[in-house]
Amino acid sequence: MTLTAGVTMPAGVTMPAGAAVPAGAAVPAGAAVPAGAAVPAGAAVPAGAAVPAGWGPAMRLALDQARLAPNTGDVPVGAVVLGPDGTLVAAGRNEREATGDPTAHAEIVAIRAAVRVVGDGWRLVGCTLVVTLEPCPMCAGALVAARVGRLVFGAYDEKAGAVGSVWDVVRDRRVLARPDVVGGVLAAECGQLLERFFLGQRAR
Repeated sequence: MTLTAGVTMPAGVTMPAGAAVPAGAAVPAGAAVPAGAAVPAGAAVPAGAAVPAGWGPAMRLALDQARLAPNTGDVPVGAVVLGPDGTLVAAGRNEREATGDPTAHAEIVAIRAAVRVVGDGWRLVGCTLVVTLEPCPMCAGALVAARVGRLVFGAYDEKAGAVGSVWDVVRDRRVLARPDVVGGVLAAECGQLLERFFLGQRAR
């Protein structure tokens, strides 16, 4: 099932796995977006788009985003934001090469999209950020600043991770709004995607 940009999907329609949602296609409240549905980076999905229970399906949505990033030469990292009720709010992927913006990490792109849909201006209280790679210091600081309630990540980043691997920005006792953290969800799959990308880069 493919939606054309600008087309609105009727409320209550369930999108099958693999459905493509291009930028500009409206997904109304009540539409179910299961794992495998493609949501463009930076897309804002209204509260009510249902994600199956558990962190695996949400991480697979983030992996769908990550797999799109190499098309623009970007490192394959993807992220989604879930609302307080667990519904899909927004999605993002690395866009540094695509946009020339050094801050356009997957987490930042997803957070920027999410605050346009939910939250008190810029706050994402009660929301969950799901990302395929342990956040760097910039992204860890951003999710704390946005008051994200929970962070779920896939692969650990032993070189630049800021959620325990190298630094622990989000759980520093001096931070006023510390999110809950769940690490290692589908870590092998998330890590393999990165490994394949960098092997390809080195082979050039």
